[in-house]
Amino acid sequence: MAGGAIDRVFERRVASLVNARVPELLRGGLRGLEKESLRVTPSGRIARTPHPAAIGSALCHPHITTDYSEALLELVTSPSPDNDTLLAELRTLQAFVCRQLGDELLWPASMPCELSGDADVPIAYYGRSHEGHFKEVYRRGLLHRYGGMMQAIAGVHFNYSLPTNFWPVWAEVREVRAADSAFVSSSYMDLLRNFRRHGWLVSWLFGASPALCRSFAADSTGLRNHAAHTVYGPDSTSLRMSDLGYRNRNQAAVHVSVNSLDAYLRDLQRAVHTPHPPFERIGVRVDGEYRQLSANVLQIENEYYSAIRPKRAPRSGELAAQALSRAGVEYVEVRTLDLDLFAPDAVTVEQLDFLEALLILLLVKDSPLLSDDEQQDLDANQLQVCREGRANGLQLRREGRALALRDWAARLFEELTAVCELLDAGNPSGRYGRALLAQRDKLAQPLLLPSARQQQQLLDHGEEFSAQAMRLAQAHRDVLLATPLEPALLAQLQEQARESLELQQRMDRAVSGDFGDYLHRRLSGAAS
Repeated sequence: MAGGAIDRVFERRVASLVNARVPELLRGGLRGLEKESLRVTPSGRIARTPHPAAIGSALCHPHITTDYSEALLELVTSPSPDNDTLLAELRTLQAFVCRQLGDELLWPASMPCELSGDADVPIAYYGRSHEGHFKEVYRRGLLHRYGGMMQAIAGVHFNYSLPTNFWPVWAEVREVRAADSAFVSSSYMDLLRNFRRHGWLVSWLFGASPALCRSFAADSTGLRNHAAHTVYGPDSTSLRMSDLGYRNRNQAAVHVSVNSLDAYLRDLQRAVHTPHPPFERIGVRVDGEYRQLSANVLQIENEYYSAIRPKRAPRSGELAAQALSRAGVEYVEVRTLDLDLFAPDAVTVEQLDFLEALLILLLVKDSPLLSDDEQQDLDANQLQVCREGRANGLQLRREGRALALRDWAARLFEELTAVCELLDAGNPSGRYGRALLAQRDKLAQPLLLPSARQQQQLLDHGEEFSAQAMRLAQAHRDVLLATPLEPALLAQLQEQARESLELQQRMDRAVSGDFGDYLHRRLSGAAS
């Protein structure tokens, strides 16, 4: 579809969904959140303390764990049928965690606090079990490959699946005989391709990392100095998702197709099993200590950082690609949301409502296969939006032609209107339509963008990025500590923490055999 031309395929498909007259056709899909936050000291430095025992075992707790660093908390919600319940659970988890941190705070920004180097970021520890050691060695590999500071970046991941009653209707619209797992997987891959085309909109609307501590930016090309310890991009939206963050030069060389699930799994497996000379020079086991899980392009599939992933909940001992190969795509994981500095929960229900509508739009829209040339343009678009997305008159590449970001966004907002009407059918609150209007307003008032708001506040106050983040961290802690936890709920959370610690202790005591044998079985999919 060229420029601002009407997407007739999308219009026909939406009309068919409306004519199906299935109540709440798009409502009730499952969704979840994974929210990362650094623990920091009252002086704004990364915490060097162990993962607090009062919140349980990072290896075994179902909802409170760590990402790369011992200081990088990750909170994982249960699957939820609506965004209000989802956000309420995240608030509960954060309120509980804050009560156990003493004088430590949760860093509210995606880009990390002031760091003195890679050694400042302690690798997460998961105990003596083979499974715990596997997770620790994987993180050592990340340190040797990309550096520790790169792994201190935080974000919010939104997991989403369409409701089960949608698929038979969608199969009929697509004139497909059966709404089986192959059809569902193919539909989700349609969504992934369209997210590569249009997902820059998420970074433009919700990017909240235009500034960072100078200690993080070894290469500050294109950034301006501010105060003594801060640099920022004058028109940046999300430095986290730029070449300064996850899209660094090492990861940019990994190409994984989303033209089909088979192609996706093929490319991932190739990367996981192809030796990479720079990583071979690191060594796998040196002087009796494992430095990485392997010397291949990727240690495991999760090392590939993509803006969106197809996912299926794995069985015990199963790797992500093995789960997908076994039973197909179950949901998608959107990974481009920065932490919203101005929200105590780092994300708002309005953002989640909009993102849900956008994912549905991207599934329903026509989604041709991606060529290498188009993919290069899309990668450049994403980088350009993250680095200079607020520049006046910014042009992106679409189908080989230049198109103004504002015109492209306006067309997407127009198409989203139809999706939000379907989502709001029978719901007098009109919440999805309101979420859409709130984002559409940013086209006319770009100062409403969180990246613009953060930058303006820095410039107006003349404060360091670290000072801004600490001020907001303290305000958010006050909100979270004031959040009431019913005695029964608090007791449940405390019991979960205790049970997770006991489970890890049992796993530590039950270790048998050589870790090298376990590693071989695990990477081959034979570990249980």
